[in-house]
Amino acid sequence: MPVRLKYCGNRSASDLQKSLQSKADYIGLIFADSKRKVEVEAVKQWLQTIELGNKQLVGVFVNAPTELVVNVVSQLPLAVIQCHGHETAAHVAAIKEATGLVVWKAIHHDEDAVRKMQQYAGVADGYVVDSRVSGAWGGTGVAFDWSNVPLYLEEAARQAVPCFIAGGITPENVERLLAYRPYGIDISSGIEENGEKSVEKMREIEKKVANYV
Repeated sequence: MPVRLKYCGNRSASDLQKSLQSKADYIGLIFADSKRKVEVEAVKQWLQTIELGNKQLVGVFVNAPTELVVNVVSQLPLAVIQCHGHETAAHVAAIKEATGLVVWKAIHHDEDAVRKMQQYAGVADGYVVDSRVSGAWGGTGVAFDWSNVPLYLEEAARQAVPCFIAGGITPENVERLLAYRPYGIDISSGIEENGEKSVEKMREIEKKVANYV
């Protein structure tokens, strides 16, 4: 099975265009405090001139009230909601019920991370395992110890849901991660050059991912 690609943190029409023309399956937009935060009105304008094609838009939220998520979903063609904060299983369930969309839960790597995944069993439709960095929710460019990846993949398999690995993935190190055969990889800073998405880096990533099919 091919490794799924998610390109996250698209913060301009140019970024979005590049990602939509890439081989990524999922395109991430961040609606939370971040240097890559986007506003709904801006995204609506971008999508007037950019074709989504078969890509799926992922909206990333951090501890957002259900009403806020519903408001964004009502205005944009999101396919997936990614809860990237301390949302409880009940909160994730409420967002699922209110939006009718697939909801992924981000889990930050630490010694209790697998146990935390278990708390969302039957509720989360998938997971994104990211690095834990003080003062940041994600997009830090810092990788965690990938020798733990099999533990996350096994737990996700037990729950019969996908698991993406995020944090510090670059064209230079992606092959080391691919050796663990993750369901998907989630990249933000690793496909950027001077704060903008880089077509060259996307192509490098995609070439190496293709070799693992």
